[in-house]
Amino acid sequence: MVPRSSTDALRASFSFPQDSISSARWALHWTLFALTFCTTTLVGVVFALSFQAGQRLTFEQYFNVFSSLQTNPSLLLEGLPFSFTIMAILLAHELGHYFACRYYGIDASLPYFIPFPLPPLGTFGAFIRIRSPIYTRRALFDVGIAGPLAGFLVLLPALVVGVALSKSVPSAPGQDELVFGVPLIERIFELLRFSHVASDHILLHPVARAAWAGTLATALNLLPIGQLDGGHILYAFTGRRHKALSRIFVLALVPLGYFYSPSWWVWAALLFFFALRHPVIYDIAPLDTNRVTLGVIALAILLLTFTLTPLR
Repeated sequence: MVPRSSTDALRASFSFPQDSISSARWALHWTLFALTFCTTTLVGVVFALSFQAGQRLTFEQYFNVFSSLQTNPSLLLEGLPFSFTIMAILLAHELGHYFACRYYGIDASLPYFIPFPLPPLGTFGAFIRIRSPIYTRRALFDVGIAGPLAGFLVLLPALVVGVALSKSVPSAPGQDELVFGVPLIERIFELLRFSHVASDHILLHPVARAAWAGTLATALNLLPIGQLDGGHILYAFTGRRHKALSRIFVLALVPLGYFYSPSWWVWAALLFFFALRHPVIYDIAPLDTNRVTLGVIALAILLLTFTLTPLR
């Protein structure tokens, strides 16, 4: 076991200075943030109009939103509840990682947001770049878990409020062209709000849609694979066995693609080719009891936010 004083000294010796961010880099961060805010607001208008009309989602609604806004630009205000909520969840997640990196003296960028002006959510999420090595298991674990915990603490009240504002539809008017999966945590709150009502008869408020996006991001990041947040947590617990375990978990996504959603094949391919490898951490000190407890909590969050069919 590495003594605490030795670990702190190791951290200090490998600390990287936090360089001042250039004006060009600031401009890039703010531009991506603003663009993502715009694209999520557009999607928020789609969700709001669908919810107000009591209609199921169709692809046509995403493309009709432009003509609707041309006629009535004030509709953009209707998209703000979704946009504010999803941006807050993504920002909390990435800042969790960022401040954990700052605490350990790890060189990391501010969040980069990814705008996407098409269905279903208006964004591909956000990420930070970690530009220096992580030398201890404790630091790796803390950096890995900080994002999902911070994001979950923001999405949880959003989900409660969003489901409370949702409404039931006794007879579903038509079929969705986009069907969102129902994670366990969402279903729990749905049953508390609408007892004995099936999920496909519940129209989610835009705030609940944003919270759903947060659950999807949290579940995907907590998958115990490669360089995902869950992969960092797995490595902190298992060390060199992480490589074999990551391959097993990637292979487990293949039957999910066959039986539930082909999107799992896409994730399996991306993770296998681009995110399976993990930098070696030479620290052999085991995690303390508090971090083991947090690891169990992370597993519980994964089970609560995971859904076998995210979209169909």
